[in-house]
Amino acid sequence: MVERFFRDITDKRIRNGIFNSVPDLETAIHDYIAGHNVAPKPFIWTAKASDTLAKVVRARQTLNDSRISGGVH
Repeated sequence: MVERFFRDITDKRIRNGIFNSVPDLETAIHDYIAGHNVAPKPFIWTAKASDTLAKVVRARQTLNDSRISGGVH
């Protein structure tokens, strides 16, 4: 969730902003958070744990196969 929040604040406020000083950036961040908190929405996890674990197993196998074939050192 933290990563998702930082992605959103970066995309929606920081990336295209122009800040002449650190206090200007801090103000922009605080304003974004205040606006976000006006109507907060809960995060609802929809993925099944078994699906997530299966992805981890597949990724690990891909990594191991890559190491065996010399793709990753």
